[in-house]
Amino acid sequence: MQAHEIMIKQVYKVKETDTVRSVIEKFIENRISGLPVVNERNEIVSYISDGDIMRYIGKHRDVVVDSIYYIAVFQGDQEAYEERAKRLLNLNVKDIGKKKVFKVSWDTDIEDVAAILGKKQIKKLPVERNGVLVGIISRGDVIRHSFKTLL
Repeated sequence: MQAHEIMIKQVYKVKETDTVRSVIEKFIENRISGLPVVNERNEIVSYISDGDIMRYIGKHRDVVVDSIYYIAVFQGDQEAYEERAKRLLNLNVKDIGKKKVFKVSWDTDIEDVAAILGKKQIKKLPVERNGVLVGIISRGDVIRHSFKTLL
């Protein structure tokens, strides 16, 4: 079985020029937790997930780096949670999305898809054909299709 046989063909996505506001609206409206970010040619350029948003709005504590030669203090958040959340809405998706996107070709074997999802500890994997986004596969898709006939 190959990726194109189980992938979801109607993919929710955002353009690289969109703001995080549009991402969060799609998350809420469609009850999803991640979106591929595409350019005008529908090529995958980034991926934004609920984890990226959590890392941004979560509290950042002070970090002290102590070395033989110097001590550096990187200050954590000085603004309130609500202020970080408001600021996030107007950011471009590429500002917080992952640049290194794990993706598979449309003809990748399902066992390779399962291995990537497991090893990389990611929830969804964009599927491309000739460099263009054509679908997406989640962990649930792999489990449903792998065990449907066995149960």
